[in-house]
Amino acid sequence: MCVCSAAEALGDAVGSSGVGYLADNRCLAKAIRSLGAHFTVVNAENSADGNGILPQSAEELFDAGADILTGGNHTFRRREIYHMLDDCENLLRPANLPAAAQGHGWTVYDAAGIRILVMNLLGTVFMEPLASPFETADAILEKCRGGYDVALVDFHAEATSEKLALARYLTGRVSAVWGTHTHVATADCRILGGHTGFITDLGMVGSADGILGVKSEAVLHKFLVKTPVRFETEHGNEGATGALFTVDSGSGKCISAESVSF
Repeated sequence: MCVCSAAEALGDAVGSSGVGYLADNRCLAKAIRSLGAHFTVVNAENSADGNGILPQSAEELFDAGADILTGGNHTFRRREIYHMLDDCENLLRPANLPAAAQGHGWTVYDAAGIRILVMNLLGTVFMEPLASPFETADAILEKCRGGYDVALVDFHAEATSEKLALARYLTGRVSAVWGTHTHVATADCRILGGHTGFITDLGMVGSADGILGVKSEAVLHKFLVKTPVRFETEHGNEGATGALFTVDSGSGKCISAESVSF
């Protein structure tokens, strides 16, 4: 019997503002119910104030209703998270980092009997020169062959072309590919090749005031003065953006893809 499973993916949760919006106000739990989501992924690489991930911010997101937390280029900014990356199966860092890095870049999650493979990849255009995300995705799919029903990819990347290129490359082989990193939701949520859901960037969870979830003064200082500055999380006027992918678990095909915000 084929079962349709709805996977909710949310963009970068920015600091205590974004985490608190999902957790303290129970906004994530309410969204899961209203959207009918069976499985939720949140990008947590900026969930600590400043950036990076702390055990406390990760636990708050899990308690709020996230099933899997993904990372990005800021995952390792806080040393306090290193042990949790090794110990927590549902906390991911990019899979195309060197093998010696703490943690793991993919996992298979059992969602009421549906085996959901989630992989986290980091882009290389305008970012660190890491192993190819294309070849890394190939290797993970081959290693997990026969061990999953649904495959989802969080691609943390700067260039829109690289995000769409990876999605095209994986079309027909994974259920959905979504981009994270820019904190700006894109208006291109769709299904590629009749099989693979895609959106260039999910956006973010955090304050719409400030700049990309942080206080404007710090960002403006960086642009105008060009000297190092510590980013501080902005608070107020919070919201969340992301996407909802409904997948036929029998075939792995995405049958609907839509942007969501709350």
